[in-house]
Amino acid sequence: MNIEWVITKKRGNFRPVLRYTVTLTEFERELGVPMVRIASQIPKPPDASWDYCWPGQNERGQWSPAEFHQLATPAHKTGELTEVLRLPWREGNAYPEVEASFQALRQAFERALEAAAASAPLQLRGDLETTRETRRAIAPAFAAERLLRLVNPEAARG
Repeated sequence: MNIEWVITKKRGNFRPVLRYTVTLTEFERELGVPMVRIASQIPKPPDASWDYCWPGQNERGQWSPAEFHQLATPAHKTGELTEVLRLPWREGNAYPEVEASFQALRQAFERALEAAAASAPLQLRGDLETTRETRRAIAPAFAAERLLRLVNPEAARG
């Protein structure tokens, strides 16, 4: 699995945007690893749909995060996931919780990957035939029907 991310912010009162892409390797896809989702340490700003935050409002006022973004890995069928998250505005533009959250996502995925890899492959084949006892039981009726067909083909059809 590869995780790439970038945080971009325009000058001024604009909130930063985190864009991340998670890509599974072919081996990980072939194992059918389920999608992993974690609650990150990345705070979700109030009014998260707004791309700006005025001084004194929301996270630029008295604020304690009530919600945190979720991070996810892709489903094994698609193999790639790209998400875009809005981050809270910060004076110093420091977001150490982003890398820590991606490390937590990687650890959760690796646990799921190890569990999937531990599930060994299997191929079972079977074959059953009619038992000898049953063949003995039906043999007289079968033989009688064949004899009847030889003697009278019209009577055997009914």
